[in-house]
Amino acid sequence: MTSFATPLQLGPLLLKNRVIMSSLTRDRNRVPGPLQVEYYTQRTGAGLILTEGTLIEPQAGIYSDEQVAGWKKIVDSVHAHNGHIFLQLWHVGRVAHPLLQDGRPNVAPSAIAAKGGKFRQLEGHPGFVTPTAIDDPEHYIALYKRAAERAKEAGFDGVELHSANGYLSHQFIDNTSNQRTDQWGGSAENRCRFPLRIIDEISGVFGNDRVGIKLSPSGGYNDMGMTEKDTTETFGYLIKELNARRIAYIQLTRYWPFRDPAQRGTYVDIFQWRNLINSEHTKFFANTEYDSEQGAKALKDGLADAIVFGRLYIANPDLAQRLINNEELNTNFNVKHFYGGDFVGYTDYPTYEQQHTVHA
Repeated sequence: MTSFATPLQLGPLLLKNRVIMSSLTRDRNRVPGPLQVEYYTQRTGAGLILTEGTLIEPQAGIYSDEQVAGWKKIVDSVHAHNGHIFLQLWHVGRVAHPLLQDGRPNVAPSAIAAKGGKFRQLEGHPGFVTPTAIDDPEHYIALYKRAAERAKEAGFDGVELHSANGYLSHQFIDNTSNQRTDQWGGSAENRCRFPLRIIDEISGVFGNDRVGIKLSPSGGYNDMGMTEKDTTETFGYLIKELNARRIAYIQLTRYWPFRDPAQRGTYVDIFQWRNLINSEHTKFFANTEYDSEQGAKALKDGLADAIVFGRLYIANPDLAQRLINNEELNTNFNVKHFYGGDFVGYTDYPTYEQQHTVHA
């Protein structure tokens, strides 16, 4: 019977368990330093660590030599503790703000602004602004490839394309944000061309069996979401194409009403596409608001090959061990320090053993 403790063959990598650490953008440093080394090292009990969203352009990402060197120290420490780690490649597209990226315009497949938004870092807390339509998507595909090359220099085991949550790659997929009339818009095939081209390019860097993708079919967050019919058709096509490329895994996130207060998204069952993914070569990762019981059941029933945990990994650096040993989970989140700051609410959460020692 498959459980959290069951090892998982992911391409050439043997994961020690089926507990995956989700990408959690914690906004600590533009260049990874000792604090980030400690943070990721604390969580090496995971079968696989997915890093925070890492920008492919010259900001807090993997663009400069200094950033590559910082990430290499993290990768080396994770490997020294018998862990595996993929870098998540990220471009936010239209939900950026020019004032937060040195005046450079935010970009998107089409000049359509996302509704809502609130940039708390800027005076007056402005919302989203109308993006500049991308002239040549191949320019951005090349940026993703270059970021993958830099990730390989840093020693990562693989990379994940962030194609979810209303960011650039997702914006090309969704027909409410992509209204192009060229080969990059219109049909499901054309709208999926951008993420598939990226997958092909980064697979050329790492090998297809060291590449994953994150998708959020239901939308909601960052003003995304198609009709149920269009969602089913579009993601059915995309997942078939991804499976044919025999990539390492496809990560699908469940609909989460908390991140969709305007009810913008469309609930769809992510497991409707389970039979399109051949786990002999491409694993199915399920994400969003799983607890220990739900995760264990999804593995036992064969619905997912691994479970991706986000917030629980913030407060439980030893989450994999707690799940495997059926130990109590820490849900005392320091929400104030989720984003930005120093070690507080970042590396100061205790393990189960530390909690037990303190209370003994």
